[in-house]
Amino acid sequence: MASPGDNKRQGSSLPDFEPLKQALSNCMRAMADDRELEITFSPDRPSMVDQQVRLPDFGKKLTAEQLAITRGTADSMALRHACHDTKIHTRLSPEGPNAKAVFDAVEQARVEAIGARQMDGVASNLGHMLEDKYSRANYTHATNREEVPLEEAVALVVREKLTGKAPPKSAENFVNVWRDWIEAKAGDSLDALDGDLSDQTAFARAVRDLIVSLDMADELGDDNLDQQDDTEENDAETGDESEEGQSNDQESDDGAEGQPDEMEQDGEEEMTGEMDASDADGEDSDDEDSETPSETHRPDLPFTNLPADFDYKVFSTDFDEEVTAEELCDETELDRLRAFLDKQLDHLQGVVGRLANRLQRRLMAQQNRGWDFDLEEGVLDTSRLTRIVMDPMTPLSFKMERDAIFRDTVVTLLIDNSGSMRGRPITVAASCADILARTLERCGVKVEILGFTTKAWKGGQSREAWLKRDKPPTPGRLNDLRHIIYKSADSPWRRSKRNLGLMMREGLLKENIDGEALLWAHNRLMGRNEHRRILMMISDGAPVDDSTLSVNPGNYLERHLRHVIEDIEQNSPIELLAIGIGHDVTRYYEHAVTIVDAEELAGAMTDQLAELFGETDPNEGIGKRTRPTRRKARAG
Repeated sequence: MASPGDNKRQGSSLPDFEPLKQALSNCMRAMADDRELEITFSPDRPSMVDQQVRLPDFGKKLTAEQLAITRGTADSMALRHACHDTKIHTRLSPEGPNAKAVFDAVEQARVEAIGARQMDGVASNLGHMLEDKYSRANYTHATNREEVPLEEAVALVVREKLTGKAPPKSAENFVNVWRDWIEAKAGDSLDALDGDLSDQTAFARAVRDLIVSLDMADELGDDNLDQQDDTEENDAETGDESEEGQSNDQESDDGAEGQPDEMEQDGEEEMTGEMDASDADGEDSDDEDSETPSETHRPDLPFTNLPADFDYKVFSTDFDEEVTAEELCDETELDRLRAFLDKQLDHLQGVVGRLANRLQRRLMAQQNRGWDFDLEEGVLDTSRLTRIVMDPMTPLSFKMERDAIFRDTVVTLLIDNSGSMRGRPITVAASCADILARTLERCGVKVEILGFTTKAWKGGQSREAWLKRDKPPTPGRLNDLRHIIYKSADSPWRRSKRNLGLMMREGLLKENIDGEALLWAHNRLMGRNEHRRILMMISDGAPVDDSTLSVNPGNYLERHLRHVIEDIEQNSPIELLAIGIGHDVTRYYEHAVTIVDAEELAGAMTDQLAELFGETDPNEGIGKRTRPTRRKARAG
């Protein structure tokens, strides 16, 4: 039998995969029992949102293994679409993050088991897909439980119970690490899962019993949630979107997203009280977790001049990753985290919305058309045709519209995702990024939202590799970077809005290496075609990584950050500015503002952007403009 890549287009050496894609799409629609699925093939990460499906593209060469993996991905998505009820899942889902992760993973094992039980071909495809998934996750050499998420091991044990299929070879090692503990704790609960898989409600309740057996009963919450809450939240979101649409047409309205002016003062007073209460709760929870590594002390190191020959080294980049939010979290979890962020936004919509409207009015005011007349070429000026009627010897007159400078602009928001941002600061940062992305997008300004942290506390795999090499001296940076793309510049806000909820995920925020994150965001901007490129850093402290600083000088990361900032500010066409939350970033950045409280972040962000756009001198052209000055915000 010929391989899928043997068929060639006439007159071209490229293989013709269209018939194969069409067959795969039809098969997926049939399995999902939904003819309206819109299926596309892209090199991006596979995803399924409502009826929009994205599968891996085949590329130029297609192997049998790659085809099986793609078919397994399509089968998995189709089975979830056909056999999964989101309302039931949401209603019975636990509240705690660990229990929620187990609940989600086992539910995916259920829907895949339904197809695997009925069709051997589907079972084979899913096996190839899982083998590829876990080989990419690099769990092959896991030797202890801390290196592998519990939910992955539980899901594979449940899959084995429901289908009789052993775990993929790439997952055998880490499943065996957990197997004895899982079976000892929850052997009876596992047996109870092997029933009628089509009854999602009964299965979900059995999974909750499994979670209790795994000593996570305190994370279950109430399993009799009122479904009316979901309806009310959906109605509220719909109302917010309609009000946002109205604010486009009513630029003179100073209310937040259509909020009446007479309610602003009362709303601010209520919001202040609610914020104080929530802050108090946050302080209590931080005290309870005071022993976690996220409480690393961040000293303000004295200013140190960077020598020209300063050599910043990286021990290993093998374990660094640049990922999208979808790669770190499944769709269901992103939806839940986004709903949590929306609840936090309720307290900020008033203040941030008003500031965003002010910024939008300033930008929209610059969109008023300006024309240059009496030109020798351009668009024919019809208003001057009367002169030709009166005097046929008069030459034709042309006009040309002036370009608004900010139209060809991209803004990158680089957000510190370190452990010290946990709680109110990261919530406010995510909320402000969300609202500003919407505001700037309405005005034709592209926005990219990035985050930076590390994959582990205390060094991760890089430190383990360093230890295995007998601890060579001065290794340089000794941790695994994690750079996150929440929203790319070319992605519309509506497609990326839920990604910002990932910042609310427990365990995401770890340590921060600002210098390399700044270089990463800067290099992404340098690859853009826009004439004006703006990079805004939002951070709450100096760069800190315990593993790196324990084997290098105490100011090693800070000196590198200063070097990067100086290089960008003096040699790069990109405009760099920074906002420090409770941390004096004016010591590092030429164009910066320091705020005392996270609640001031919205005002600082909009003020900085408004100042950038508002003080542009059109006569100087792009690249020559008055920039915001260094200043320090005072507590209001």
